[in-house]
Amino acid sequence: MAKKKSNELSVENKLRTLYDLQLIESKIDELRSVRGELPLEVQSLEDEIEGLKLRKSKIQEQLDELQESVKQHQNQIISSGDLIARYKSQLDEVQNSKQFDALNKEIEYQELEVKLSNKRIKEGGDKSAKLQSQIDTVAEKLDKREEHLKLKKEELHLIIEETEKDEERLNRLVAEMSEKIEERLLKAYRRIRNSVKNGLAVVPIQRGASGGSFFAIPPQIQMEAATRRRIVIDEHSGRILVDPELAAEQQKKIEELLA
Repeated sequence: MAKKKSNELSVENKLRTLYDLQLIESKIDELRSVRGELPLEVQSLEDEIEGLKLRKSKIQEQLDELQESVKQHQNQIISSGDLIARYKSQLDEVQNSKQFDALNKEIEYQELEVKLSNKRIKEGGDKSAKLQSQIDTVAEKLDKREEHLKLKKEELHLIIEETEKDEERLNRLVAEMSEKIEERLLKAYRRIRNSVKNGLAVVPIQRGASGGSFFAIPPQIQMEAATRRRIVIDEHSGRILVDPELAAEQQKKIEELLA
């Protein structure tokens, strides 16, 4: 039944309903513009925080691996120390010079292992300090970003809370009006609205040009729009045109409806 009623609308009524829809959706655009760049800022902060968390996690992994390596070298020093002590005690029991030389070589080798492990421990300590410094820097930055995000989310939540009921009401009106417009015309309206920056698909003729445009509309086209017998499209902007009188009437009607 709804479609049948839509098809029975005169061109003038179609224009009135279309312009009503435009006015309501422009109100929704205004409400959303109050939020400004906040949603984008929140998303950007969330992405940055995720990046910082990932970076911190990777540095922590490097630090854990380095500390495990240091621990292994510390264990190596203990092990080498035990071997050196054992080999030295065996020196008193050697039977020949060959055994003596072999034990001394083992002692020298384990002493080199100790020196190398001490070197690696020192290097590991220096690297660990740098990595820890990086973690602290990232953690500090992360804390600041999370605090900033918290404030931005609270700000966004307050704005959404203030405008949510109005937006819900306007969206219900959009749904009701959309039902009254034939599908082909509604699709054309949506296509135009999505293709222009300010979302204005239906505009009144103002001072001989379409609303928001500086291109003059030929008098014949203005007269056609004023007759309201067909849908007139501005050849420059691609928008649907309505005459100023109709626009003023519908503007008043919508303002009273929303009051």
